[in-house]
Amino acid sequence: MTTTSAPVHKSLLDNGLRVVTVELPHLHAGMVAVYVHAGSRHESAPQNGVSHFLEHLFFRGSEGFPEGRAMNAMVEDVGGSLNGVTTRDHGYYFTPVHPARLEVPFTVLGDMLARPLFKEIELEREVILEEILDEVDEDGRDIDVDNLSKAAMFGADPLAMKIAGSRESVQGLREEDLRAHHQRAYGARNLVVACAGPVRHAQILELASKTFGALRSGGTLVDPVARVLPGGPRLVAVEHRESQMELQLSFPGPAEEHPDFPALRVIRRVLDDGLASRLQLALVERKALAYSVGAGMDSFTDCSVFEIGCACAPKKAPQALEELVKLLEELRTTPVPPEELERAKKKSRMWLEFSLDAPSEMIGWYGGGELLRPPAETFEQWIERIEAVTAADVQRVAQAIFRREAMVAVAVGPLAGVEKKLQKVVDGAL
Repeated sequence: MTTTSAPVHKSLLDNGLRVVTVELPHLHAGMVAVYVHAGSRHESAPQNGVSHFLEHLFFRGSEGFPEGRAMNAMVEDVGGSLNGVTTRDHGYYFTPVHPARLEVPFTVLGDMLARPLFKEIELEREVILEEILDEVDEDGRDIDVDNLSKAAMFGADPLAMKIAGSRESVQGLREEDLRAHHQRAYGARNLVVACAGPVRHAQILELASKTFGALRSGGTLVDPVARVLPGGPRLVAVEHRESQMELQLSFPGPAEEHPDFPALRVIRRVLDDGLASRLQLALVERKALAYSVGAGMDSFTDCSVFEIGCACAPKKAPQALEELVKLLEELRTTPVPPEELERAKKKSRMWLEFSLDAPSEMIGWYGGGELLRPPAETFEQWIERIEAVTAADVQRVAQAIFRREAMVAVAVGPLAGVEKKLQKVVDGAL
């Protein structure tokens, strides 16, 4: 059996910054990332989008690197590529890294996150407003399935807010709002610096101390307790003049530390893990109801969201939605056959072993995990939890999660002639 051990080292700087190194000497390239515990769930409604806006501004230049283009070119010239991502509960800034030129991305990331110039705010505002257009139609209605699903599930809870914000909230953000959010979120205690690849922890710790050691300590942001709206099932149907219909079913679930979470991971693989999985077979191969299918999980510190969906022709949408519900009902009522259960577990171990060749996977597990939920277990222990899942566990968790009163259904596309049929499927689900 291939070993999944990876030497992981953690240190704490005097200012409270956590430094994580995953030593993978068998690789030739590495990855460096800085994680911040700040996302849209930490914002107020009037300032929704401030975390994402700030992410954009970092790339416009800092005190040490006042020209954004030159700053990015500096990293690219040593084999890197600076990028940033904002999510609902955190953000991260990352680049591939050549092990012989680690000092360049560390220096740039340290300066751009600690000393941004807040320049060209109006230009960046226009860029973000253009991005937001991807989530709405020409009438300004939200057509993003994920946004619609989270809004219907969480209501007034911060987890319901859009990551990029609304057009109105982004237009209302001022420089003082951006500076205040930077002051609030980008202290050392709210950050994790991580590096994975053919590197040594002593070297990474020295670089982090040099480039982030003078960063003020600051405070830490706390996730507000998620509150799910009661009273399902709910259908959110949005008219959109496209040739295809997007469908999604969503259910609130437990956090990763919960004993039921491994079974939910197995369920996800049973449903969607290649051409032989249930979703693909039922909706595509056997009935030609959809051309794209998928199942996934959004995980937060205090909860998760399980999602299953497809894209299909509008006239097939009611039958496709009915088939999605049927797949979940089968998991509730019928034990997963031993060979299918074993296949899901085997694929989990393979994914784990593949991860050892991907610095991005390692840095996400250990760096991102240290920020949000410090991993109390090794990869071996995590896979042991997966392999301990039984068919009875899968059925029990499916019954607990896939409940009609917890279900949120979203349909985006041409609704004429199908909306009532979709509502009928939802009303009779589970």
